Amino acid sequence: MARERRDHTLQTTALVNEAFLRLTGARRVRWQDRAHFLGISARLMRRVLVDHARSRGYRKRGGGAERVTLDEGLVPSAEPAVDVLALDRALEALAAVDVRKSRVIELRFFGGLSVEETAEVLHVSADTVKRDWRLAKLWLLRELEGDPR
Repeated sequence: MARERRDHTLQTTALVNEAFLRLTGARRVRWQDRAHFLGISARLMRRVLVDHARSRGYRKRGGGAERVTLDEGLVPSAEPAVDVLALDRALEALAAVDVRKSRVIELRFFGGLSVEETAEVLHVSADTVKRDWRLAKLWLLRELEGDPR
């Protein structure tokens, strides 16, 4: 959520609550270990953010100012706003080329996992995660900026 735009209408607690509700609805999942749980949680948070962005895009624009509390309006965003839908499309394209690199981005960006936690989830070394993270970020940057290479 730190990378989202300042006027994002989905609060962090709402994101966690929605992901939790979706987790509790998945009664058929046989949890293998902590890594499996973290991986599923990251995927669910991605889905919640993408679903929220899609629903926001479908709503008609205009119709008055958005209500923002004083505290929310004062929180600066350290990162530029991310177009979640464009990122989701780019991750789908990356997954067609390299599934593991797509998962690394999903786990680190959407799940907030560390390099070590990501390595545990994917059953690879931390060095592999670092390498995949670096290459996937470059690939996504090129994809999102529309570089025709």
